[in-house]
Amino acid sequence: MIQESEYKERRKQFVQKLKKNSIAVLFSAEPKVRSNDTEYPYRQDSNFYYMSGFKEDKAALIFVKDKKETKVYLFVYKKDKNEELWNGKRLGVEQAKERFDVDDVFEQSELSSKLKELLVEKKRLYYDFNLDYSKVKLLKRYAKNVESFHNAATVIEKMRLIKSPAEIALIKKALKITKKAHHRALKKVVKCRYEYELQAEIEYLFRKYGAQSDAYTSIVAAGNSANTLHYIQNSAKIEKNELILIDAGCEYDYYASDITRTISSSGSFTEPQKELYSLVLAVEKEIITMVKPGVLRSELQKRAEFLLCSGLFRLGILQGSVKKLLKKQKHKKYYPHGIGHWMGIDVHDQAPYKTSKGKEIPLKEGMVLTIEPGIYIDKNDKDVPQKYRGIGIRIEDDILVTSDGYENLSKGIKKELKDMDSLNS
Repeated sequence: MIQESEYKERRKQFVQKLKKNSIAVLFSAEPKVRSNDTEYPYRQDSNFYYMSGFKEDKAALIFVKDKKETKVYLFVYKKDKNEELWNGKRLGVEQAKERFDVDDVFEQSELSSKLKELLVEKKRLYYDFNLDYSKVKLLKRYAKNVESFHNAATVIEKMRLIKSPAEIALIKKALKITKKAHHRALKKVVKCRYEYELQAEIEYLFRKYGAQSDAYTSIVAAGNSANTLHYIQNSAKIEKNELILIDAGCEYDYYASDITRTISSSGSFTEPQKELYSLVLAVEKEIITMVKPGVLRSELQKRAEFLLCSGLFRLGILQGSVKKLLKKQKHKKYYPHGIGHWMGIDVHDQAPYKTSKGKEIPLKEGMVLTIEPGIYIDKNDKDVPQKYRGIGIRIEDDILVTSDGYENLSKGIKKELKDMDSLNS
């Protein structure tokens, strides 16, 4: 759990990054309609949550920076017994004042009048440029004297690059649950006839051990379905001796895990499957060892592409010299995506990869990223030896950058070929 003192420190750092004579306004996420009068489970806007720790909707956070002082105000929805009867308890103003270390707390109904008061003499306005039009209209209604507009999201998302010990602890907790789920999949796979059965086994453990939700829609892709990178139908029948690519991770107290493992429907790999799996695993291991402060993600990407292209050449899937194959990007047909991404409150964490001047940001202590090489060969690809067709493999781990290297936060989730066989023998 992240303490209020940490949220207060984040707000302090955020205000320091604002220009003088400015105001910044953050809004909570809007509920999303599922169908007619039902809604999806509510999830707070990631940037709003990062700055506040507040999980309710109909809320706002205002930062005011004058020449001599700064103020932070939280707006929350009122307590109403009738509404609470239908939709659950609200914190309300008085309890919010007790819990959150801000300068004052107001009812959400006061937001418009307060904005009018606070914006009248401000020259700079910060807000999320992806904000929906109605909220932008509200802000600009009173921003008559504002001379410049700035994207608050870019300031916050840069802060999110470096994870605190408390954040890392939550990611580790999410991974502890995800480990149980992936190991359950290994044990149950031979008894599952359809992809959705395996998905149910995984997500059952997410809920059983306290994860609030999955961090993203689980991918359970058997056979050729694994060659569709964002396959989420999870409805096909599982055939004998197929590989099943499982990309699934839970979210624990707003922090994500993101793990991919590729397992066999029958409990053991065929020789062609072993050859491709061993290649992907070897590449993943080498790239992970490269992670340390100062390294560029583009260096990891370049090395992964070289290793995968060389392996595809050795197996006869690509023909020609590796140098020319790389130059013509022939390997991209079988490895079209990046080596990994930032991870945190969002599974694809909204944190920058480049500076405002377009320069790539090197790895730094406290960053968390995924490493996920893969090979995808469509069943109808006649350029590839028959034995490899229809195989899709990805192996993904979550890596913390440390002061002198890395820590594989998901190292306990089995991936060695001997373990993938033995758990189902």
